[in-house]
Amino acid sequence: MDTRWFLRAEAVAIALAALAGYRWAGGGLLLLLVLFFAPDVAAAGYLLGDAVGAFTYNLAHLYAWPLALIGLGLYAGETLAVQGGLVWLFHVAFDRSIGYGLKQESFRETHLGRIGRGS
Repeated sequence: MDTRWFLRAEAVAIALAALAGYRWAGGGLLLLLVLFFAPDVAAAGYLLGDAVGAFTYNLAHLYAWPLALIGLGLYAGETLAVQGGLVWLFHVAFDRSIGYGLKQESFRETHLGRIGRGS
């Protein structure tokens, strides 16, 4: 059985929970749109080669960082940090739900399979 289906289904659930949490935390549409693509800035590492690009992309697309930001925001009572962490979590989960996983040797090779044309 192909376990990638389970990973993608799990990502859908995480994305929906993050989005619901964001709305519950009072987040607006404008902030969501502004922050949604922020983690993809890490793909600029590919300008320095595949190894650096995969490292920077993967670093920005781990679940751990947005969860830490959410936790710190909750602890400190900083709503904006919680909202930012939830948008980041939503971004990562959304990416994974559509098959954009952690990068391997190249941008098109991920832990969820090959992406892009001809996949």
